[in-house]
Amino acid sequence: MLTDRSERSFPRVIIIGAGFGGVEAARKFKDKEVEVLLIDRNNFHTFQPLMYQVATGTLAADAISFPIRKMFKSQMNFHFRMAEVKKIDEKSKIVTTSVGDYDYDYLIVATGATSNFFGNKQVEKYALPMKSIREALDIRSYVLQNLEAAVLRKNTKDRQRFLNFVIVGGGPTGVELSGAIAEIQLHMLKKDYPELSTHEMNVYLVEGTDKILGALSEKSSQDASRYLQELGVQLKLNTQVTGYDGNTITFSNGESIETKIVIWGAGVMGQFPEGIPAEIIQRGNKITTDGQCRVEGMTHIYAIGDVSAMITKQNPRGLPGVAPVAQQQGSYVAEHILSSVNGQSSADFKYFDKGSMATVGRNRAVVDMGNFHMKGFLAWLTWMFVHLVSIFGFRNRMVTFINWTVKFFTKNSGIRLIINKYDRSAIEPESEIEKN
Repeated sequence: MLTDRSERSFPRVIIIGAGFGGVEAARKFKDKEVEVLLIDRNNFHTFQPLMYQVATGTLAADAISFPIRKMFKSQMNFHFRMAEVKKIDEKSKIVTTSVGDYDYDYLIVATGATSNFFGNKQVEKYALPMKSIREALDIRSYVLQNLEAAVLRKNTKDRQRFLNFVIVGGGPTGVELSGAIAEIQLHMLKKDYPELSTHEMNVYLVEGTDKILGALSEKSSQDASRYLQELGVQLKLNTQVTGYDGNTITFSNGESIETKIVIWGAGVMGQFPEGIPAEIIQRGNKITTDGQCRVEGMTHIYAIGDVSAMITKQNPRGLPGVAPVAQQQGSYVAEHILSSVNGQSSADFKYFDKGSMATVGRNRAVVDMGNFHMKGFLAWLTWMFVHLVSIFGFRNRMVTFINWTVKFFTKNSGIRLIINKYDRSAIEPESEIEKN
């Protein structure tokens, strides 16, 4: 049971956000003389690197989600509240949530990031982001809805906007998602939709710079580009999106594509509750921290993961927004707080880069580990192993492995159910559907 400040024997650490960083920090406090309170709007942790497989039907949502309370069932000093955090009051050390106020001695802000549309409200209204399970399920439903809508059109020209799939952003999310959708075109379209031709469907990957996977090596970028093109994905590099009205996406070079579905993975921005001073917010809506993950100018408050901006001489642009950074910072901050409770000092945080990887459809991936580069089938097996062992829960690992095995041998993209239709104002009225 949660206790009042005056009745506590140990300091309370509140962690906002059950992403990679928040969960790792909470786990490090096991059997320590602190009281841990984790707050999140959902009652589950999501393994975000496999979100695109939910969006494309390879995995069900519960295969990459794990209940928070079950995750910490053996940690006696752990408490959880499913709530929306409204405000942080540093002066009174109070966190205000949708279910009440909670006081703290130490606070870890691990609220992660959301999609960044760079101020383009029109694109934000009509494009589909993919930063949550709900959004991934919306994409899955809407991809299938577009295929069903295409079947109802007799005229090939009328079908085209329902069969043009545009993914914006050439990072790992965009690359993996465009490869997965291209495999739907190659392996599933003709089987499930014999009225449609594979030649009618187009998958576009739009990137604003001159290469995809910019954070990886030049070799990985080139290999991934080749793999995508072999799958039939059309790359549009050095291309910025200027607008999207739900029917047509336009670009800075004057080109446009008629499409009903644009998936946005071009950028992220930090998200956090009220109470963080505006003057310490960096580019990308990130909170400035020192070398020990402490929020600049605030006492006993830390920020980790995608919401933090640790600008140092070694990392003038901050750390990359990847899961290992959040996990390592979560572990570091937990140890830092325990040292602080015991009156001990800590060295600054140092990120150990274990490498980067991305899969490009079936049997192909790229892996960078220091100066070592790997590609193709062996890289794909490496990618599978790393992701499989990283998922929480034995059941989730087994379900994922079985789904991957079935897909490997059958080339079946799996779950093609429209449970909850995705609806938006840009969808054509039924009266415009061409009748058979």
